[in-house]
Amino acid sequence: MERSAQIKETFERNAKAMTLRPALAQGTAKTKVTLRDGLTCDVEDGNWKMIVDMSPKSGGDSRGPDPGVYGRAALGSCLAIGYTLWAAKLGVAFTKLEVEVQADYDSRPNHGVTDDPPGYRQVRYIVTVESDAPEAAVMRVLDQADACSPLRDDFARALDVRREVRVTNPEPRT
Repeated sequence: MERSAQIKETFERNAKAMTLRPALAQGTAKTKVTLRDGLTCDVEDGNWKMIVDMSPKSGGDSRGPDPGVYGRAALGSCLAIGYTLWAAKLGVAFTKLEVEVQADYDSRPNHGVTDDPPGYRQVRYIVTVESDAPEAAVMRVLDQADACSPLRDDFARALDVRREVRVTNPEPRT
């Protein structure tokens, strides 16, 4: 079976299962981040292990990408995967797909230099598609995928973010 047909079949099977049993689509994702030393963090999510750090100019050791890289990568890859899923579902073939994510930032709020919000000022993504399909068909795929993209939605709207704190005392050393 061709890859696009396999993706379409899986996509449609999952959609049917979720329609019949919505609970299949709901859950809680968990990612554990542990500070190793300095600013280096070890990240675990299931079988996946990653390292996050900052550059030396920000006080880190550059042992891994900084959190912003992972955030932009998450958005860009979520969009690329969504475009590919919806292209398969709608029967539109792409020969090449690229998503570039650009984010404007100001580091002053992170350092307490201003009272402005510390996040990105604007996030843009540039989608480059190579396809023999008519442009209208490509746009239909992109528009549908954007409307269904969870990370695009996370970036575009305010979320209910809550903090829970657990303070423990270290074991006494003997």
